[in-house]
Amino acid sequence: MTGVPASAAGGTSSASGAPASAGSGAASGGAPSGAMSGNVSGGVPSGGAASGGAASGGVSPGVVETGVAGGQRPARGAKVVAAAVNQASVWNIANFLTMLRLLLVPGFVALMLADGGYDPAMRSFAWAAFAIAMITDLFDGHLARTYDLVTDFGKIADPIADKAIMGAALICLSSLGDLPWWVTVVILGRELGITLLRFVVIRYGVIPASRGGKLKTLIQGVAVGMYVLALTGWLATLRFWVMAAAVILTVLTGLDYVRQAIVLRRQGIAERMAAAEETEA
Repeated sequence: MTGVPASAAGGTSSASGAPASAGSGAASGGAPSGAMSGNVSGGVPSGGAASGGAASGGVSPGVVETGVAGGQRPARGAKVVAAAVNQASVWNIANFLTMLRLLLVPGFVALMLADGGYDPAMRSFAWAAFAIAMITDLFDGHLARTYDLVTDFGKIADPIADKAIMGAALICLSSLGDLPWWVTVVILGRELGITLLRFVVIRYGVIPASRGGKLKTLIQGVAVGMYVLALTGWLATLRFWVMAAAVILTVLTGLDYVRQAIVLRRQGIAERMAAAEETEA
């Protein structure tokens, strides 16, 4: 005899020398059944080892597989689920607001040009569409950065939506004779030029949005909105000066972006030359 109490042995077989059951060991104060099954199955955690899953060497669905080089491996289908989650992340509130702005553009143009473009009621509806587009422009970027909703789609669609609604408003106003064409050319030329400039110097770094640029966007939105409405009297005079301020800010901030791009390019070239000299040394 080995001196093991009969209550702990629970009917062990001297021929096999192994515990008859994990359940009897647990009942007698021995090792828990989970630990016993873990030892038998080679370290595979399984809540259903008693049913023979561990003994047969199979892996239950959703269980982390072991025994591969480099440690643990995600269960089958995990990559597919992760890809689906990443794809679904495109459909978030920030991108929804951006798409709403894009959809408002054709509706805004139709309202602006309805009845020859001089119906006060239609111009009021057009102003409402333009105001919604400007308000959503203020929120979608903030939401994307605050709640980590930045996507590749948003990076491309957001600036397109901004320029689409502003460009549509300026072109409609100029075509109706409410706004001189040179104002439209200056504003749209600056916006397109700065966008191209950002892409040119992107290899050296990113030009951040300045406070002046944000103020320019706000004043532009207010000025264009005032021109969309059929204003008369002193309000019509006021909108002229607001638009003049918007044009001045447009030019000044555009020149500042050009200066930043030149400085950024020079710094990038100097850093590359210094790195090349260190490599040669």
